[in-house]
Amino acid sequence: MVANPGGGSTDAGGGPVRHIPVLLDEVLSALAPTPGKLILDGTFGAGGYSSAILAAGAEVIALDRDPTAIASGQAMVAAYGGRLKLVHSQFSHLADHAPQGGLDGVVLDIGVSSMQIDEAERGFSFQKNGPLDMRMSAAGVSAADVVNRAKVADLIRIFHFLGEESQSPRIAHAIEKRREEKPFETTRDLAGLIELVTPRKMKDKIHPATRVFQALRIFVNDELGELAQALFAAEAALKPGGRLVVVTFHSLEDRIVKKFFSDRAGKAVGSRHLPVAHERAATFAAIGKPMVSASEAEAEINPRARSAKLRAGLRTEAAAEAADMSLFGFPNLASLGKLGG
Repeated sequence: MVANPGGGSTDAGGGPVRHIPVLLDEVLSALAPTPGKLILDGTFGAGGYSSAILAAGAEVIALDRDPTAIASGQAMVAAYGGRLKLVHSQFSHLADHAPQGGLDGVVLDIGVSSMQIDEAERGFSFQKNGPLDMRMSAAGVSAADVVNRAKVADLIRIFHFLGEESQSPRIAHAIEKRREEKPFETTRDLAGLIELVTPRKMKDKIHPATRVFQALRIFVNDELGELAQALFAAEAALKPGGRLVVVTFHSLEDRIVKKFFSDRAGKAVGSRHLPVAHERAATFAAIGKPMVSASEAEAEINPRARSAKLRAGLRTEAAAEAADMSLFGFPNLASLGKLGG
């Protein structure tokens, strides 16, 4: 699971920590940026990966769905004299901002950034009271909309699948009862109810609201769908020899990336009852170990790295395959009934 997804990032003194790029050395090793290469950073954030890639001499197209990140990055764009192009966009649309088959690398750091968590007004954290928002793009349906208007059955599905919350029915029914009296408006309002319904036990390592907040954030931002579409888009945008590097922070994300690379490794098409019709050509070959995690030293310095996993693939000359979402086997939660319907 993601490290403290509903809480904030703090240092030993209790204050916010500066953003530290996770697995930076490992990302650069897998990505291999050099002068003349064109790399797409699909999750610009505070510019940690982009800065290191630019320092290696490569050119960067960086995307971010958060308008705050785009505004904050303009000084960095000016500093690199045309080698950095910063675009306000979801990374699922990366093909719209890069030449097809023309990228030397794509890097994605999945999940919420420490800066977003630490901004109370964004509503990602229950440790900082703020509006129940959670929208990375500052547009669309908010977490408050979901909590106050979604059907109980839909809330149960969201909490169970996206948060892996075992008490989903109890929490969802408690939300329904409370919102009839007064709608939820703030992060601490929701977290307080969850804590009443499922009190924290001595052995619990996380706050009772952690999984629900994670589920709401993933649902509001369609994070799993975004990741899946970005993997397909990267496959089409990378040139032969190009590299796809993905850093994930919880099991659902990692499962998607693992399935994608496993499927794209190529295999025979047929069955045990019929002769093999043809061999599927691999579109990606493995780079290094199948999965890389943070060292104990990095996890000690940067707690966010504790749950991070890196997977990477080298693009072959085979044509990109069709974007088939059924590959991942997860329910299309975006198709849930209309809020309040």
